[in-house]
Amino acid sequence: MTILHTARLRLEPIRDAHFEGLQAMNRLPEVMRYISGAPETPEQTREMIERVKARWAEWGFSWWAFIHLASGRVAGAGCIQYLDRQPGNPHEIGWRLHPDFWRQGLASEAAEAMAAFAFDGLQAPELVAVRHPDNRDSAKVMERLGMQERGLGTWYGADMMLHGISAAQWRARRPLR
Repeated sequence: MTILHTARLRLEPIRDAHFEGLQAMNRLPEVMRYISGAPETPEQTREMIERVKARWAEWGFSWWAFIHLASGRVAGAGCIQYLDRQPGNPHEIGWRLHPDFWRQGLASEAAEAMAAFAFDGLQAPELVAVRHPDNRDSAKVMERLGMQERGLGTWYGADMMLHGISAAQWRARRPLR
């Protein structure tokens, strides 16, 4: 399992030891507002951890816990997975942060590392992301990654905006990589 590093974060494949930090984030209505619309119960967080561990074993990629280096806390979580969790669909990138870590550039920092993993490590031909139409903060992170809005579609049982970037577009925007 791959651990990723940024200037301020260590992205660790989610495991049981991350439960408390993940639950502290996922139980907050403001975190889940644009994801499921409802706070997660402890049982739902445990089930998510089990699903994620299985995906790491099967696919070799899934969700990471974002460990804030200065505090040691779980600052957020993010993923590379198949869109709508269906192998054969494009690779999807996603993230969420605990409100204590909002507006510090950490989502963009983590997203850059995860996108590099998808394109350089997995050789993904493209990377997509979905967001609730009202989630402008995630749209800004997607724009910083070089993603283009592709339109509204139904993903994960809800109407979501789809954004994407090809591997060629990714490499063209990062010529020094």
